[in-house]
Amino acid sequence: MVNASSSPSSLLVCEDNDGYPVFALGMEVSCILVLSHFFHLILKPLGLPGPIAQMLAGLVLGPSGLSQIKAVRKYFFIHDATDNYQSMAMFSRIIFMFLIGLEMDIPYLFRSLRPAAGIAFGGGVVCSIFAVAISPFMYRQTGDHEDKFTFALILMLLIANTASPVVIRLAAELNLATSDVGRLAISSSLINDISCLLVVALMTVLGGDGGKVWERIRGGIFSIMVLGVVVILNQHLARWLNQRNRKRKYLKNAEVFCILSVVLATCMFIELMGYNSISACFFIGMMFPREGKTARTLLHKLTYPVHNFILPIYFGFTGFQADITHLKSFHHIIVIVLVVLLSMGGKISGTLAACHYFKIPLKEGVVLAFLLNLKGHVDILIICVALQKHRWSPAIYNVLIVTIVINTTVVGPAVTFLLRKEREAMAFREIGLEWQNPESELRVLACVHCPRHVSTMVGVINAVSSGSHKAPITPYLVHLIELTEKSSTNLMYHQLESNELSDEEDYGGNDVLEINDAVDDFIMETGIMIRQISAVSPVASIYEDVCNVAEDIRASIILLPFHKHHRIDGNMEKGKEGIRATNQKVLRHSPCSAAILIDRGLRAPPQVPAGSDTGQHIVSLFFGGPDDREALAFSSRLAMHPDVHLTVTRFLLAPRKEHLGFDIASNKDEEVLMAISSDEAQNEVDEAFLGNFYNRYVMSGQVRYVEKYVENGAGTVAMLSEMGKMYSLFVVGKGGRRLSPLTAGMSNWEECPELGSVGDLLASSDFAISSSVLVIQQQRHPRKEIIDDEL
Repeated sequence: MVNASSSPSSLLVCEDNDGYPVFALGMEVSCILVLSHFFHLILKPLGLPGPIAQMLAGLVLGPSGLSQIKAVRKYFFIHDATDNYQSMAMFSRIIFMFLIGLEMDIPYLFRSLRPAAGIAFGGGVVCSIFAVAISPFMYRQTGDHEDKFTFALILMLLIANTASPVVIRLAAELNLATSDVGRLAISSSLINDISCLLVVALMTVLGGDGGKVWERIRGGIFSIMVLGVVVILNQHLARWLNQRNRKRKYLKNAEVFCILSVVLATCMFIELMGYNSISACFFIGMMFPREGKTARTLLHKLTYPVHNFILPIYFGFTGFQADITHLKSFHHIIVIVLVVLLSMGGKISGTLAACHYFKIPLKEGVVLAFLLNLKGHVDILIICVALQKHRWSPAIYNVLIVTIVINTTVVGPAVTFLLRKEREAMAFREIGLEWQNPESELRVLACVHCPRHVSTMVGVINAVSSGSHKAPITPYLVHLIELTEKSSTNLMYHQLESNELSDEEDYGGNDVLEINDAVDDFIMETGIMIRQISAVSPVASIYEDVCNVAEDIRASIILLPFHKHHRIDGNMEKGKEGIRATNQKVLRHSPCSAAILIDRGLRAPPQVPAGSDTGQHIVSLFFGGPDDREALAFSSRLAMHPDVHLTVTRFLLAPRKEHLGFDIASNKDEEVLMAISSDEAQNEVDEAFLGNFYNRYVMSGQVRYVEKYVENGAGTVAMLSEMGKMYSLFVVGKGGRRLSPLTAGMSNWEECPELGSVGDLLASSDFAISSSVLVIQQQRHPRKEIIDDEL
């Protein structure tokens, strides 16, 4: 008991401060945060990710480091505070796993379930074989006298497990989270982690006498029922909160607290029932409704604190558990080396074998193998279960904890080294749609400056989504917000989000609310999940944000809005000139294909009965060249939509020689004729691509194919004018084609060179058509760096 007359300040530093563990807990957490950021600053130039620095901070602060100092241990690292730190790490894990489930790419998880499961179980099976082989030796080292089968099972789980939270965070730190190898590693680690937790749960249920077994089974069934009720409750709660906050950008803090309280209460109930809540909180997050303000608010409110406060505490706790002072025996060192080597060897051999079966490249397989070697909280949980059920010595417990920390701190730098070595081979190089499989994933980055652009952009996204898993689409929508000179001298963007007195006019204002509502309505109607991003920059450099986001998400194509908008009278009115400058710079520096969309009222394809001819009619124009091939490849995605009727119109020169004459200077005639005769290779590429397209789509009846013969540029203009009222959308390449009589003279009055000659003609107010136009440019060379050059 503490003397009542003592002051609070004296109690904080008194010798017997067991009554005030909160102070010690605060000191531990503060030291973890400070040390983890310090180590991260030192290790970041070496390429080592944050989780490694945070584990090292826990190791330095734990029993192996500062806790050995008597004054530190006396005042700050008391037993109760350490127990509270363990509880805080558990809460951190709950919130983090809920966020992982909320951010999980569920469509990709289902698409990649077979290879992800194969890789997860491939490494796990080989590790289990190795574990069984060394279990007799380890059994003697632990001095265990219980069931040998249970001991071997625990060792198998310990060596085979992969820590999914560490893999997810490490992949994000190394910019792998959006790559194929990174997403496959995340999916495989989740499958491995949850499988090991299920085995641990079965061990917990089946352990003990018969009466307790049935009691635990009943508790498990009741926990599953509670989990199902909470999932259903979240569905209704999220919809109600979305309706309640229609005129707000985000939910109130009290409402966010209510949702998190439900999640924490559910997970704590499952913990009290004797089961681990990692899978439960992940499942709650994964099943949480993604559309609307509720999910958007949770992502906005949780991302920053989780990555900067919760994760350092969580990963620091793993390092905090290790105590290398007990490694005084040569046998202990042998155990550590043996377990680490067998774990790494089993994961590498099993993962590479599975990758070979699924035809994954060797370089990606090696990175996958090392990523799946990471250990974490579930391994500690397995050791704790073993310690409770078996009479292991504390020394062996610490030895196994040290193996977990060493395994992760060795694998992290190894992955970084591999990525540095293979940076060129594994860097983002988005090849054109022309060379991609039409059924591969299409990652679209749609840019909007204001709510006016949203309906058209989501219309294109809907049209290009086939509605089947055969041609998946992952759309992103980035809101480009101009950072004005006035607003840049005030608060930063992230500060304005939490300051109710701030003027958000220059940071999106009501535009953000309208854009969010339009996206939410689209998601509700179509079921296509659009991920939203905000980019706030000065107008001169906002193109850098577009290119950087496209590279981060590994986009296949960037959709840009035209700087003019359609008026009621049919004319095109100029908007902000900064939009045009941004489009021009993006076209020059884009890491992937890019397209400018001229909107004349394009909407999403209507829902019509199968076989009806009243859907959306789209035409793809083909003159020849790489950009037109890219436009045709993009059009093939449109053709897969059941409510889209695509027509491909190829323009060809009339066969008679006298039709080669056109109304331009004679010297240009000669240039054109020379270009025609010297471009046979390009013609062959065009013919081969068109041939494949014809056999795949036209022969099957999916696409209508038309050839138009014209004599010169004037004939092309007349033909396009006739087609203007037949289609709602024209898709055409920007240019990149040879000099051709088909377009000769059309660039003499060119107003917007970034659209090319045909696109500029179709976008002109003088050209009386009411169709929208999509002008596509193929990305020809990888972008090495972005330079800020003036146009």
